[in-house]
Amino acid sequence: MSKNKLTFCCQTCGTLFPKWTGQCTGCGEWNTIAEELSTPAPSSRFNGYSGTQAAMTRMTDVKLQEEIRLSSGSQELDRVLGGGIIMGSAILIGGDPGIGKSTLLLQAIAHLSQQMKVLYVTGEESPQQVTLRARRLGLPENHLWLLADTHIENILAHAQKETPRVLVIDSIQTMHTTLLSSAPGSVGQVRESAMQLVSYAKQTGTALFLVGHVTKEGNLAGPRVLEHMVDTVLYFEGEQDNRYRMIRAVKNRFGAVNELGIFAMTEKGLREVSHPSAIFLSRSSQPASGSIITATKEGSRPMLVEVQALVDQSHIANPRRLSVGLDTQRLSMLLAVLHRHTGISTHSMDVFLNVVGGLQISEPAADLPTVFAILSSLRNRALPHDLIIFGELGLSGEIRPVPGGQERLKEAAKHGFKTAIVPHANTVKKTLDGMKILPVQTLKEAVDHFDMM
Repeated sequence: MSKNKLTFCCQTCGTLFPKWTGQCTGCGEWNTIAEELSTPAPSSRFNGYSGTQAAMTRMTDVKLQEEIRLSSGSQELDRVLGGGIIMGSAILIGGDPGIGKSTLLLQAIAHLSQQMKVLYVTGEESPQQVTLRARRLGLPENHLWLLADTHIENILAHAQKETPRVLVIDSIQTMHTTLLSSAPGSVGQVRESAMQLVSYAKQTGTALFLVGHVTKEGNLAGPRVLEHMVDTVLYFEGEQDNRYRMIRAVKNRFGAVNELGIFAMTEKGLREVSHPSAIFLSRSSQPASGSIITATKEGSRPMLVEVQALVDQSHIANPRRLSVGLDTQRLSMLLAVLHRHTGISTHSMDVFLNVVGGLQISEPAADLPTVFAILSSLRNRALPHDLIIFGELGLSGEIRPVPGGQERLKEAAKHGFKTAIVPHANTVKKTLDGMKILPVQTLKEAVDHFDMM
């Protein structure tokens, strides 16, 4: 008989060590190495759904098939997925506890169950709890199939027998396989369980949804290879005390990444928000200093958001630079460019920046509106309510163009904005509903426009 082997495994990246050590040399994390008792794997893992051997194929001989996408019943979720659900794809959804992952999937499979067989595997809740949630949300129950189990071999046996077209695993951290003796949630168990589920989905053409836990840093728990196994990785964003939830695609083999879907949490579940600009533009009716509207682009959709800045005299030796919704390092860079090319100094000032609504802006199109918000607060001068600004700021003080400038201007014109300060290369050839466009090429030219307002 083969003996069990004692190993030490990093719970973040899965690197194995012969003995315990404080820091993992694979990922650099501290205190993530745990002791695991591993049993040698059997001669063959559970693979009753495959017995064929792959063969080489010339690329010119490959027959391409049109991708058939199924609607999840939610336009926002379909947008993030790239237009719908691809059969045979594996989709991983992560987010904080209680943010709405299970609610969204339950609503989606309730819609899909009216067209095909679906199976919802719950490893954290009982069938009674899932049924109570479905009734509270007013979802159809007659075609919803539930399975409360955490054993991968049992789940795959049920799936082979019932052949569902859509399979939901809630959550992957609760699953375990007999191939390993480690506890559920460990790196080995998560990796092996996900590999068997993804392999089943690919070979049978079943759409697979995996719910994943996140760490306190906001990353998906388990090995990093888990994100490489699946086709799509979705993240839920939002605060517990905020009714709005955002779901973002950070990986998608069948569509664009960084697409954003916005939902509102209600008593009847998650309701999609078709016009998100109206949410982020709910500001005071009176103009206030330090506030400016910019047009950002999340995936293929332009959105109007409010950027707020507060500049105040600092009472400490090292003034603070705090940013919520924008990169703090980029804020420091913009302040340095502002001082170098215009002579406006904030060395003795505390600078606070906030993107209203909890939205995270990662694109550089928010550079110019950030500078305008800082100038507005520094000089205590309110900017016009009908002004829209976007543009990337270079280190040499030039205003660089951003992609999708015409779509941003059309979105602004639709919401009644009359004046736009944009990069010179983003100037449109024809006017948009009487909008006055002020093209700028340098930061000094943009500041001159600010002084004349």
